[in-house]
Amino acid sequence: SLPAKLINGGIAGLIGVTCVFPIDLAKTRLQNQQNGQRMYTSLSDCLIKTIRSEGYFGMYRGAAVNLTLVTPEKAIKLAANDFFRHHLSKDGKKLTLLREMLAGCGAGTCQVIVTTPMEMLKIQLQDAGRIAAQKKLMAAQAQLSSSPAAAAAEPAAERRPTATQITRELLRSKGIAGLYKGLGATLLRDVPFSIVYFPLFANLNKLGQKDPNVKAPFYVSFLSGCVAGSTAAVAVNPCDVIKTRLQSLQRGVNEDTYSGILDCTKKIWQREGPTAFFKGAYCRALVIAPLFGIAQVVYFVGIAEFLLDMLPKRRA
Repeated sequence: SLPAKLINGGIAGLIGVTCVFPIDLAKTRLQNQQNGQRMYTSLSDCLIKTIRSEGYFGMYRGAAVNLTLVTPEKAIKLAANDFFRHHLSKDGKKLTLLREMLAGCGAGTCQVIVTTPMEMLKIQLQDAGRIAAQKKLMAAQAQLSSSPAAAAAEPAAERRPTATQITRELLRSKGIAGLYKGLGATLLRDVPFSIVYFPLFANLNKLGQKDPNVKAPFYVSFLSGCVAGSTAAVAVNPCDVIKTRLQSLQRGVNEDTYSGILDCTKKIWQREGPTAFFKGAYCRALVIAPLFGIAQVVYFVGIAEFLLDMLPKRRA
């Protein structure tokens, strides 16, 4: 049933995000840093420096936004894919690969309604620590070069905005369109992701089914979700880098600004080289693999069906 699908998708998203959010934060910071302004050299270096400068909970900056909006996002994504698969199937016959890809395309298109504002707010909060650390380092270097005595003076700590403050400011200055900055880049990432992910997962999951009418074991769904998720994540990582750059409202010292997808692509290619499009790719694979593995286990095990079945019994 649709309520069960929505509940399963929501539970899956909450569990998955909680487990992998620090890696997602590292991915955002690695993707946003440009040549000449590098604060972090790797995933582990980013997490260690984040803990040292911002504490353990610094790794979860922006998590509240994700946990709030990931429930409708994952629910829409998984339920929409099921909806399109159902309506594209002919008389219960097996879907062709093309129809599976069309169903994934529909799911990816639907989810951006929630994904775009969620990613927009999350990126501002995740990247604030990197920009603050960069400014602090630049100020310390300037003080040291001008006067050794002045270097001892700590620069005033900047107050970081909350998701609510960012939302209010965007709505006040740009209206609802402010929250949907980078919509085109989000579509460019999520539609191809879903086109790759859903057919790949469905076919991998079928390999573990002894009977077409019986669900695959939970570990098969988990591994299928991990493999399909990581494969799709790496495949669309260039689009994710572009999306992250376009949605970042604050820039570090001497960092480029972009007017659109083509401008962003051109500047990254010319100034950072083609390898820059795969910044944070392994982080993204590490985020997406368990996230979608957990999502598919929860979704296919059907926690919601169990909870919904219990309600009438309790009333009785």
